[in-house]
Amino acid sequence: MSKPLVVVESPTKVKTLKKYLGNHYNIAATVGHIKDVPVRELGIDVEADFQPTYQTVPGKQKVITALKKAAGDTEEVYLAPDPDREGEAIAWHTAQLLKKPGRRFHRVLFHELTKTGIGRAMASPQTLDDHKYDAQKTRRILDRLVGYQISPILWRKVKGGLSAGRVQSVAVRIICERERAIQAFQPQEYWSITAHLKADQPPVFEARLARRGGKKIAIANQAAAQTILDELNRAEFRVAKVVNRTTRRNPLPPFTTSKLQQEAISKLRFSARKTMQVAQQLYEGIALGQGEQVGLITYMRTDSTRISQEAALEAAQLIRTRFGEDYGLKKPRFFKNRSSAQDAHEAIRPTSVARSPEAVKSFLNRDQQALYALIWKRFVASQMQQALIDTISVEIEAGSYGFNASGATVRFDGFMKLYRSSEEEARQKKEQESRKLPPLTKEQRLEPQQVVPKQHFTIPPPRFSEASLVKELEENGIGRPSTYAAILSTIRDKGYVRLERRYFRPSELGFIVNDLIVESFPEEFDVEFTAKMERELDQIEAGKIESLEVLNAFYNSFKSRLEAATSGMRSMKAHGIPTQLTCPECQQHKLHIKMGKNGHFLACNGYPDCRYTNNYSRDDNGTIVPDDKQTEEIEDQACPKCNGPLVAKQGRYGRFIACKRYPQCDFTQSLNANGQAQQIGVACPRNNCDGQIVQRTSRRGKLFYGCNRYPQCDFASWDKPVAVACPLCQAPYLVEKETKRDGRIWTCADRTCGYKHTAGDDPQSGTE
Repeated sequence: MSKPLVVVESPTKVKTLKKYLGNHYNIAATVGHIKDVPVRELGIDVEADFQPTYQTVPGKQKVITALKKAAGDTEEVYLAPDPDREGEAIAWHTAQLLKKPGRRFHRVLFHELTKTGIGRAMASPQTLDDHKYDAQKTRRILDRLVGYQISPILWRKVKGGLSAGRVQSVAVRIICERERAIQAFQPQEYWSITAHLKADQPPVFEARLARRGGKKIAIANQAAAQTILDELNRAEFRVAKVVNRTTRRNPLPPFTTSKLQQEAISKLRFSARKTMQVAQQLYEGIALGQGEQVGLITYMRTDSTRISQEAALEAAQLIRTRFGEDYGLKKPRFFKNRSSAQDAHEAIRPTSVARSPEAVKSFLNRDQQALYALIWKRFVASQMQQALIDTISVEIEAGSYGFNASGATVRFDGFMKLYRSSEEEARQKKEQESRKLPPLTKEQRLEPQQVVPKQHFTIPPPRFSEASLVKELEENGIGRPSTYAAILSTIRDKGYVRLERRYFRPSELGFIVNDLIVESFPEEFDVEFTAKMERELDQIEAGKIESLEVLNAFYNSFKSRLEAATSGMRSMKAHGIPTQLTCPECQQHKLHIKMGKNGHFLACNGYPDCRYTNNYSRDDNGTIVPDDKQTEEIEDQACPKCNGPLVAKQGRYGRFIACKRYPQCDFTQSLNANGQAQQIGVACPRNNCDGQIVQRTSRRGKLFYGCNRYPQCDFASWDKPVAVACPLCQAPYLVEKETKRDGRIWTCADRTCGYKHTAGDDPQSGTE
């Protein structure tokens, strides 16, 4: 009889489990999902109650063979994929694959990969969760119904290769709407007045004008400010009120997934995707020496702030030992979850606070060390005493005007001795900027040293960073902890948005696709509707509603809008989006924004009588600006594609050759400084682009590499691309760099991957 089999999701966990389960079990990994709906068809039978068709995931046949071999003739199979919906689906599909008479299946949930956590989970196996699997299956069906039925409409109406996603498209909509709010914003002038005042004792301190006649004041312009200054010059300044308080500041709870992503983005400059990759490594197990392989943190996909009594007591002991009795609590501090939070897992915390960041530093790489320290400090700080902040608030009267001044000092740092969140750091910086106030008493007279007016303008709402977008998605109930990183990666990979100086901006393609799908599907891509769908998935998991009820309600309205969009969605290939610009050639028709296979452009609506076309951009207000760069016709050369005339143009990344018949012919060729094209033998890695990478020179003379189909494709890299796929993350190419420490190396184009090896060597020998 074969030994019992333990099936996990990730191969990395196998090593950790073998350390603690020894030779009593066979252990195998599914390496992610082994079954899914088919890639090239809808795979959902709408007429048969939305029954999905599952197929073996391409490339998983060897994994399946290994699973069956590992199972042998055992009667006991412990299904231990990740303890979330996706993990539950993997467990179900594995059970279906290995099912045979007499074989029993047990669901095991590893919340932490430590000796204690593994032993506890193996000692109390559960049954497969029907409701959780139904929730995952329903989400997969909804995503497929939306993505696989709207995307083909976009292919016909806009361009091939586009896609719509049930949740990702809502994220794009949020970014587009914020950008339009910024474009429409009209700055409003206002003024502030600050008095620099001297009391009986130093220092001179600042007070800001806040009231007139007891009501909040607004100063609209310089004339109004000057009138106030004239009155203040004749006024006597005196202290009207002094309030001294000691405020108690509580620590934040341990991390949930979204809060971990937000803090890692803000403090460590990690992307959401990188944060989850590193957290996964810490959860699955790190070799700590002498054969010890242990998971350093609890499961990293959670929206719960719950922690165990055992973990809280362990933290309390460490705090008293390391920081002293004054910093410890008499009893553990527990945090209340949001009403929408699922409580299947604890918050993200270290599996043992005894493994301090300093103790495990030598076993972790730089990214692992930084993220582990963040998690460890946040958790330990959550069990430390409150901080005590002494504040003083002063109201000052000058005639009919009222000024405010305030100051703050830390009496007892409490939890802040170990950890301050990014928000806490920002607040503390602001408090430090307010100068310390001198001793002040009511009715005390003050001497104005100067009264300073200052002009200001209101500012538009900020663009979303990765951190603030994750926060926005979480607060609006869009997606779940396990999906935030994927959402942010997908909307960038699709070309709908781009990150500029760490802030999201919609691309022109993003605006176009968003406008079309929101116009045709106003409900399906509405923020509140999407949040409602997420709540219904949670209710399915809780066993409160049936999957079929949710699917029928959704599809009944979606189907009619789908049929209307199939024929009624505006065609960007034919009519396009009208603008207010008049064609400069015929002077009769308006220019429309249209899409070709190489991107967006302006075209005269009088086609074919007028064939005017041009590239365009948008200014900061969103206004369309036609490309006015001069073109130069090239003599004695013809387009190799259509034999038409060629023109030389100056683009963002230098000069290039293009066919004058664009968009009917899309031929382009980049030029180097000598007017010659210099290819390096690497195909453009962008999806749906058949260009070649060429060596080019920037306006400042710096060498870089870009697609020869620019401006239709704007791929560019300062590092030389190498036509070798990354063996770790399957990125389509590597880049060549030279460093003082490593010399000439090849690294993954995806900076979050970390793969590198010596240039020219076998790529499989690289290190992570």
